[in-house]
Amino acid sequence: MSDTDTPTVALLETYGEAWNDHDVDRIMAAMTDDCVFETGGGKAPWGTRHEGAAEVRARFEEVWRDIPDVRFDDARHFVSGDRGCSEWTLRGTRTDGKAVEIAGCDLFTFRGGKIWIKSSYLKNRR
Repeated sequence: MSDTDTPTVALLETYGEAWNDHDVDRIMAAMTDDCVFETGGGKAPWGTRHEGAAEVRARFEEVWRDIPDVRFDDARHFVSGDRGCSEWTLRGTRTDGKAVEIAGCDLFTFRGGKIWIKSSYLKNRR
């Protein structure tokens, strides 16, 4: 891995800022073309898996349709080798008017200085 391929906390900070700006182009620029996103819910043990940039992008855009004002606050990040983590609190309002506040984290696997795999984990509030 060259210095330009070494993932850093700055990558995750920029990625988080792009989410809060609702800038899907910047988000996807931080991810590999063959990226994988595993959601925090779904029938499979890993959640629902979305593979490839087009499928991942479409899922991310759904988040803004479901929670138009979504933000990821209180973010903390770390990177170690080809792995990283972002902890955050998701806040927003669903289209039905219901407020949302969920603590969670994303575990990342990097390749070539970009995000290859993003696995989301959420606290299950009842």
